[in-house]
Amino acid sequence: MGIEFGSIQTGLPKDIVKQIVAAEKIPLEKMTARKEKYVERQKLVDTVAKFFDEIKTDLNKMNTPKGFRELKALFNDEIINVNLDKFVAEPASYQFQVDQMAQKSSAMSSGFEDPNDSYIGVGFIQYILPNGETKDVYIDSEHSSLKGIASVINTNANMGVRATVVNDGTGSNTPWRIILALKETGDEKYAEFPHFYFVDGESDFYLDFDREAHDAEVQLDGFKIELPENKAKDLIAGTSIDLKKAKPGEEFTLQIVEDVDKMSDKLKALVDKINEVLKFIIQQNSLDEKSDTTKTLGGDVSLQTIESRTRTLLMKAVQTASGKTYRLSDLGVTFNKKGILDFDIEKAKSVLSKDYLTVESALVGYTNRDGARVSGIFNDLTEFVNGVTRRPDGILPTKRSGLQSNMDQLNRQIEQRTTVIDKKEQMLKDKFARLEGVINKIKGQGAGLAALAGSAGNDPVQQLNT
Repeated sequence: MGIEFGSIQTGLPKDIVKQIVAAEKIPLEKMTARKEKYVERQKLVDTVAKFFDEIKTDLNKMNTPKGFRELKALFNDEIINVNLDKFVAEPASYQFQVDQMAQKSSAMSSGFEDPNDSYIGVGFIQYILPNGETKDVYIDSEHSSLKGIASVINTNANMGVRATVVNDGTGSNTPWRIILALKETGDEKYAEFPHFYFVDGESDFYLDFDREAHDAEVQLDGFKIELPENKAKDLIAGTSIDLKKAKPGEEFTLQIVEDVDKMSDKLKALVDKINEVLKFIIQQNSLDEKSDTTKTLGGDVSLQTIESRTRTLLMKAVQTASGKTYRLSDLGVTFNKKGILDFDIEKAKSVLSKDYLTVESALVGYTNRDGARVSGIFNDLTEFVNGVTRRPDGILPTKRSGLQSNMDQLNRQIEQRTTVIDKKEQMLKDKFARLEGVINKIKGQGAGLAALAGSAGNDPVQQLNT
């Protein structure tokens, strides 16, 4: 509980210091309220900056020809699968055929009744790798089963082969076999499996089947090509082709084309992000007589500049490589009555399908005959967005810095004012404390005189005379 002054002795209000200090704090409270409004406006600036950061991210991915372009492959997906690197691949059409799948050297053993309990015997397996290295796999009695042999081979990374225990599905009494297979395919990856040496087994353990390694064979535009594996990584630039099965004599078209659906979706995503900015500005400018303009950015010069420049760039006509002039409205991007963008995605798909190169040069620019780079709509937008967000001199960073400067100034004023008030409060407490002491002392002296007068018949003067 704070010290209170004022009493019957002084005749002053009990909370006189508190009242005086409260009055002194009124300007301080107004400054604090002003500071909070700057904080609110700074948050609004940060919101706009976030919108522009998202736009900048999209534009940085799309403001080059290959950044905006999306490709897709059309092919017979029963025979092959195709993956594209859009930054390397180019639109084209090829005739393709798979005559033979690549296969690896492999061998299958004779059959046994059980993969775990059938005793194969003690001995070794010998084979020769493609590099000419001979491998001997020794099997002791503890691993003398099909799965035991597989475990010995597969746990040694230097073996160069993989062992798999399988049921051949024949329904015979001895369906369990072990398959040894080289890990790689192709003519040059041929392995020999010449020897199985085992003794004391329940049944003979020997190679029952073997298969030689060979390359895959495909035809590209009628020309035969051999591949060491069932994947063609460098056959067509920027294209990785996985062979799924061979169909000799069945030629089909492998076509690389622009993916207008993906490019239209990218345009829509950009339009949606720009609309976030436009909607925000419209909301800030939607003021009435009840609006507290000190807590909004309504009518702010920075927002006015951003809105005006954005609309100008989105309606701007640019020259294309074909000599045509082009606007975003030709791609289905238009302003509606509410002041935000509408996007006709079907129109965009149609235009992209019919004349992609013209659209590309309009959006991301081109190099003219003199070797000079002509900027497109996305390039201009990127430059503008960079100017809005660039630190420290961009439109939004400058605005935020100005608000922060005002806040810093208010903080200094609040701190100075608080110091003055604290000192004044302490001074008043000291003064009223001394006043209480003086009054109490005076009243004490008065009481002493009154007592003296009572003992002399209520006439202290007379008492003094006697």
